[in-house]
Amino acid sequence: MPEPLIRRADQLTIAVLTAVALAGMAAWWSAHGGREGLVEIDRAAPLDYEFLVDVNRAEWPELAQLPAIGPVLARRIVASRDREGPFRSIEELDRVNGIGPRTLEGMRRYLLPIAGGEQVAGGEESAVRHRRPRG
Repeated sequence: MPEPLIRRADQLTIAVLTAVALAGMAAWWSAHGGREGLVEIDRAAPLDYEFLVDVNRAEWPELAQLPAIGPVLARRIVASRDREGPFRSIEELDRVNGIGPRTLEGMRRYLLPIAGGEQVAGGEESAVRHRRPRG
């Protein structure tokens, strides 16, 4: 039988030292609170930012972020606006194929009110306004 790499007495010494070290770590952990001493992290509530979109200025990427409006429908809105002129009211969005009463109601809270046609058709303001929700 071949001779072991580490003598039997040395193996026993290593095993005892390992057991003592583990017992020491367990005692230290227990003395410092064990499971009760874990750090609790307070997480802030996520901030929900909403944005308001002017349908007469927004391009399709901004419109595509609205609920129930994807890239295809957003492109249709822009095409309708380019072809038939600016929307005079939010309700006039129903002229776009794919927008019905349910879709219109779902996106209404994200749309800026439409003032007069000449007032929203041009200008240098952004098509999107960010706002923090109340409360």
